[in-house]
Amino acid sequence: MKAETHPEYHTIKVVMTDGSEFETRSTWGKEGEVMKLEIDPSNHPAWTGGPARLKDKGKVADFKNKFGDFGI
Repeated sequence: MKAETHPEYHTIKVVMTDGSEFETRSTWGKEGEVMKLEIDPSNHPAWTGGPARLKDKGKVADFKNKFGDFGI
């Protein structure tokens, strides 16, 4: 393995939007730094299904919107 080709892998603390926190290993930042999240699974519409729902996109979705359950 070549020397100095991989980033440093160390422990950081991650703080969720609700204040909960956990430690993980990462290449982000420096040893012991704190990553404060603005969006996480507890408040993002992709996981919560909240009012800002993600729109279904793609050819299949377009067909279903146009023809409904045609022939099914």
